[in-house]
Amino acid sequence: MASDNSNIKVFQEAGEKVAFTKDSSNSGRFVFTMPQPPTFANVEDERRHLKQRLVAAYRVFSKLGLDEGIAGHLTCRDPEYPELFWVNPFGKSFSCITAKDLLLVDHHGNVVKGRSPLNAAAFVIHSKIHAARPDAVAACHSHSLHGKAFSSLARPLLPITQDACMFYNDHALFPGFNGVVADEAEGERMAETLAGHKALILQNHGLLTVGGSVDEAAFWFIALDRSCQAQLLAEAVGTPVCISDEVARDSHRTVGSRISGWFNFQPYYERIVREQPDILDVDEEDGKLVI
Repeated sequence: MASDNSNIKVFQEAGEKVAFTKDSSNSGRFVFTMPQPPTFANVEDERRHLKQRLVAAYRVFSKLGLDEGIAGHLTCRDPEYPELFWVNPFGKSFSCITAKDLLLVDHHGNVVKGRSPLNAAAFVIHSKIHAARPDAVAACHSHSLHGKAFSSLARPLLPITQDACMFYNDHALFPGFNGVVADEAEGERMAETLAGHKALILQNHGLLTVGGSVDEAAFWFIALDRSCQAQLLAEAVGTPVCISDEVARDSHRTVGSRISGWFNFQPYYERIVREQPDILDVDEEDGKLVI
């Protein structure tokens, strides 16, 4: 993505191929061309794609051990009805979720499509996030090991690695823990704390990320959990050296861009559909919606 600073260009959003060329305006630097997310001729095709990617994200989370028991929920906004979102049914393993299992829910907690139970916490948290952030197509939350361990420290992530710079000045700490989230006011406070950031560290609870696509939100979660792990490991043996504010800010423009988040999920998607091809079993009916 072209940087906000015209003197620093790293990603150029053009073309289907990945390549790099010399930056004629900045000697010694390169401009990368990045592939773009797909576009769709109709809403049915887009809905099928979103549901397929959401299922793939559940499977990836399971494979990486980011899920735990019945906790955790990943959602995506419906492309035709933005006040509705798709979510996993309560109590079903991430490793087994299919497109047919997904529930369609409104911002009042009504299940518009699907017959399985809805996790109240999923509704309380995600309905408020989606309502407050029209740009957030997807949101991810689970009780990942490193995320919940780091959250107990009640402090933000430090820019100690290039990957941690994805979240430089782009995440927030939600302070305090008031028990299992079942109060809509708690969901509203989470949305207010998230504000325009891509991620939340929920004290004594875990992590939450959002993105302009399922791919982006899922990758931010994976990267945030691993960045939490890296900081925990570094601090266990010493005092990590932080990247300077200037370099962290410039790095964020590159590795923290939306196109970077989307593109970084593609290797995970490629691997999971090769290993679990039933993810691709999203038929024409999965794209239709009559409500």
